[in-house]
Amino acid sequence: MSAPVLECHDLTRHHPGGVQALRGVSLRVWPGDFVAVVGPSGSGKSTLLQLIGALDRPTAGEVVLAGRDLARLSDRALSRLRAETIGFVFQQFHLSPLMTACDNVAEGLLYSGVRHGERRRRAAAALARLGLEDRLHHRPQALSGGERQRVAIARALMGEPAVILADEPTGNLDSVNGQLVVEILRELTADGTAVVVVTHDHELAARMGRRIELRDGLVVHEAGSGRQ
Repeated sequence: MSAPVLECHDLTRHHPGGVQALRGVSLRVWPGDFVAVVGPSGSGKSTLLQLIGALDRPTAGEVVLAGRDLARLSDRALSRLRAETIGFVFQQFHLSPLMTACDNVAEGLLYSGVRHGERRRRAAAALARLGLEDRLHHRPQALSGGERQRVAIARALMGEPAVILADEPTGNLDSVNGQLVVEILRELTADGTAVVVVTHDHELAARMGRRIELRDGLVVHEAGSGRQ
């Protein structure tokens, strides 16, 4: 029986001014899980994503990622863990307009010690996996929204992460491209990658294996199995 790749225990986060973004969230995510985190604006979704992505530290509670307690890691160790274990996908794509799709993806291994030529070879393979082999040399402005999001997913995959964290990955896409992105993310779970998607779209969330609903910083409902 596999161990969880991600665990949160009684996670709280207080922001300046007394705002309680999270008020005791506990959850487990296993390899191959496809998880939607839903809730209205201000429910704590983005805060939770930042904490499990090692982009912020909790006020109290514990985050264990790939067997490592994040509170025990230095900033340098956290940066390395992010690079090696987590892939991030954002609503806004965050692609450099001055670089080709291939070079944008290759940047995902920029600090890995992998030589430039090998980075570009892996980037081309990742783009081909997502059906973009004929877009390697296109810059983002020459790509559709769906193609840009697929480039962003390819970049997130470069380090072969154990967990993909996606923040509203379909928010800027039409329904057809949004569905395509969801299916791509679903396919990644078949290889054992855990995918956690933050979204306000309940229709989108209903197509995932698990749904965790936050409200006022608390988990108020969970549907679906914790194991795939």
